[in-house]
Amino acid sequence: MAQWDRLRQLPIAYRQQLHELYDRDALPMDVRHYLAPWIEKQEWQRAARDHAFAMVLFQVLLENLDIQHSRFVQEESFLLQHNIRRYKQNFQRYVDDPCALATTILWFLEKEKEILESAELAEKVQLLQVEPEAMETSSQQDLERKLAGLRNEVQCMEHTIICLEEQQDEFDFKFQTQKLEAVVDEARKKEQIKALQLLVNKLNNCRKSTLSGLNDILDRIQDIIDVLVKKELVEWQRRQQKACIGALDNVCLDQLEKWFSCVAVCLFQVWEFLTKLEELVGKVSYENDPVKAQNPTLQKRVDTLLRDLLKSSFVVETQPSMPQGKGSLVLRTNVQFSVKARLLVKFPELNHSMKVDVSMDNKPPVFCRYRRFNVLGTKIKALNMAESTNGGMVADFRHLTLKEQKSGGGGKGVSDISLSVTEELHIIYFNTVFELKGFSVELQASTLPVVIISNSSQQQSAWASVLWFNMLSQDPKDVMFFANTPAATWPQFGEMLSWQFLSATKRGLDDTQLEMIANKLFGKKPNYDSCTVPWSKFTKENTPDTFWVWFDGILMMVKTYLEDLWRDGLIMGFVTKGKEKSLLKKKKRGTFLLRFSESVIGGITFSWVEITVTAAFHSGRGEPDVKTVQPFTKVDLSQIPFHEIIRNYQILEAENVPENPLLYLYPDTPKDKAFGKYYTEKSGEDSPYIKYIKTKLVFVSKENTLEARSPMPSDMAQGEGLEPMNGLCGEAAEQDGDLYPLTPPLESYDPDPMMNGSVEDPEPPQDLLMYLNNPNLFDNDLLQDDQSLPDFSLQGFNCLLPQSCGSFP
Repeated sequence: MAQWDRLRQLPIAYRQQLHELYDRDALPMDVRHYLAPWIEKQEWQRAARDHAFAMVLFQVLLENLDIQHSRFVQEESFLLQHNIRRYKQNFQRYVDDPCALATTILWFLEKEKEILESAELAEKVQLLQVEPEAMETSSQQDLERKLAGLRNEVQCMEHTIICLEEQQDEFDFKFQTQKLEAVVDEARKKEQIKALQLLVNKLNNCRKSTLSGLNDILDRIQDIIDVLVKKELVEWQRRQQKACIGALDNVCLDQLEKWFSCVAVCLFQVWEFLTKLEELVGKVSYENDPVKAQNPTLQKRVDTLLRDLLKSSFVVETQPSMPQGKGSLVLRTNVQFSVKARLLVKFPELNHSMKVDVSMDNKPPVFCRYRRFNVLGTKIKALNMAESTNGGMVADFRHLTLKEQKSGGGGKGVSDISLSVTEELHIIYFNTVFELKGFSVELQASTLPVVIISNSSQQQSAWASVLWFNMLSQDPKDVMFFANTPAATWPQFGEMLSWQFLSATKRGLDDTQLEMIANKLFGKKPNYDSCTVPWSKFTKENTPDTFWVWFDGILMMVKTYLEDLWRDGLIMGFVTKGKEKSLLKKKKRGTFLLRFSESVIGGITFSWVEITVTAAFHSGRGEPDVKTVQPFTKVDLSQIPFHEIIRNYQILEAENVPENPLLYLYPDTPKDKAFGKYYTEKSGEDSPYIKYIKTKLVFVSKENTLEARSPMPSDMAQGEGLEPMNGLCGEAAEQDGDLYPLTPPLESYDPDPMMNGSVEDPEPPQDLLMYLNNPNLFDNDLLQDDQSLPDFSLQGFNCLLPQSCGSFP
């Protein structure tokens, strides 16, 4: 990078030193800035000793100031015109001693180097203490510095081309004048020829210097394109993959668009410089003209760089998704989906001129039963800036659908590989043509692989495939990924699971929760980093109760009914029964925690500490028992909010005296403090979940029927213990004079869907869910007087005689 460019990118403290350096009038900062490339290329040490050489540099300096003045005249920059003219007049004092000017410029350049060395030393010291994230920022800052240097080089080259044209015009004028003059005097004719020869030599040197400068610019552009395409774009694509499965990575393309557009503009300027050189050669050429020899090679190099840059700049900004889908990249036949393509090279003059066409599976794999699809809907749109919130060049397809081809989809393939519908990957392609200033190139972008289903029952399995592919695959076009599916390491797998909760509820899984999941998958280990999860263990074996079915059931329950409680950290969630015991046994009576069921899909339960007389009698001391209710599922939570269940839960002790055993949320937060902000004081006809009679739903268990776990020994192993189930009761009301049974039918757990080991069969519990009414509402006259009210019942609830449970105000 040029010295002046590096100085301009320094931290503010060092830029202040630069300002102080150029407070002197000997070398104005404006001159140093506008003539920076030329100044840094000259041999000022030699000029400080060689008067003749110093005079040549002095004259060229004045010529460059004239060129700069002309530029400001064209741009109508009145103040800059004035300053440049004044600087040129001040430099006239060196006409008799150009070596003094060379010495002055050399002194300034050396002082600049001292500032740079000081800044670089400080940066090296700082780099020893930075975090990896800071290194990433430093990398982007370095790219910004390179782009700033490139823009400056191109700007200086523009001035060089103007200077070259003026030199050529001078030579051409004098040459044409000599041809018109009939000079007889041989001595004068020789002088004229000698003068013309000097002009040709000067022009030749200037052409060589210009070509060399263009080569340097292209070297710089090649370096920047490598960083953009091979590093920045690849990292963005990986971030987009992770974002599709829940990671909160930044996938904004604005910064990349700025970088790509900057390089493209510079390349097109170089393209124009080469075109200008061709024009100049057409007017004036000579033997061994360097432009004729080098220009074709430079033009070919520019074409290659432009083609590489533009082909990489056409991307899919928003991956395909259905409005009601579980996530992106899962599409259903005959259901509309949207997808957005974007060109990172932004040229406003191309707005609405580039047409984008959508196609499906350009080169599908050849194996048995691989399905084929047609894209239907508006398949051609123009890249435009109107459909983008940030002014980018996008083609936003919002109403596309897929239809399976009836012929050819089930034919014979070369390979006998057969994948399930939800393991079959497809790619959607976007094609367009970039045309600008005579340059044309075909561009193609492609989506990440999508899974295409035909029935909503396939949604869950399809999303599992999307998760697995984007978690592990580094090749976004590997449609044969599931032909030989790799396993996931536990760090990869655990991170992906956390992303699911993070994207759904804005709160991921902590280390303790992930450790419980790892424990269930691999057993107890000191470290899980070397453990791997095969694809079959994630979603294929033990169908339908696979790990993914279990985990996704919990996720959907939390997202639908428990999001606020989960986000506030009130649900411990993923904790084994053994761990639950070891946590609660150390706590005071009434301490409870909330955890997800290990055996009921999409179930949540609570367990609490109880010090009972029975425990004291059997053990000789009041050791804690842990009591647990049957897991609540979406059937229960859709009727009563979970915080209201916790708030009103009752247990009937001796004499049928009701008491709420849930007092402190683990570790020691009073229940009402933890859940109070969710409570509603509404009841009866104003209640959001009861609209029939003035009652409220309360979960009640009878003390002598609620079977507690055995007192917990201090060495209780992780994963041990049973999960008793409460019976569910419905409306407490008399109907046709019949009484409903006090104890509901016994229920049993389904097998544990987790992958490691087995779960003991739980003993049938005798918990009861009772619907309690205020006694004064159960007057027969009241019920008879309001015959217009519909019957109130909760499907699946059993009914219990209200007198046996007591009443509440």
